[in-house]
Amino acid sequence: MIRRVLALLAVAWFLGFLWFAVALPVPLERATGDAAVVPTGAAGRIERGIELLEVGKVEAMLVTGVDPEVRPGEFAAEFEVPPGLMECCITLGSSAVDTRGNATETAEWLEQRRFGSIRLVTSDWHMRRARIELARTLPTDVTIREDAVPTEPSLRILFLEYHKLLASWVSGLWRS
Repeated sequence: MIRRVLALLAVAWFLGFLWFAVALPVPLERATGDAAVVPTGAAGRIERGIELLEVGKVEAMLVTGVDPEVRPGEFAAEFEVPPGLMECCITLGSSAVDTRGNATETAEWLEQRRFGSIRLVTSDWHMRRARIELARTLPTDVTIREDAVPTEPSLRILFLEYHKLLASWVSGLWRS
């Protein structure tokens, strides 16, 4: 009996990992949103958020998890952000150090701005966990749209992130 349960758990784990690795989220092309939320981390995220601002698909952008030592001028120079766009539309959040912290920082930022929808811009492999954490933290009337930045993650990254996703899901069950 115990062997069957363990075998079933192993098969469920394997199939879950296979789904996680093969069916990564994709970029969002058509929809717009009030604001983009971009957790720092992997390459391409910030550039995608800036692109969304420049083409008018979002009105504002929070970059969450920025090192507290980074100044807006340094950020603008690093990512070639026009000064007007930096002043009007980009907020650098520096209180988050992990995905859960990104969600808390985002909720605080949104509380002051009253946006009804956000476009979550993060790596394809990070999207599911980031969305879970955001959905737990944000009011239910805020729509979260997933805009994944395509990557070529290593098996190691996929393995680690899959287990973080499982841990996040299980911790959510305990909090409920």
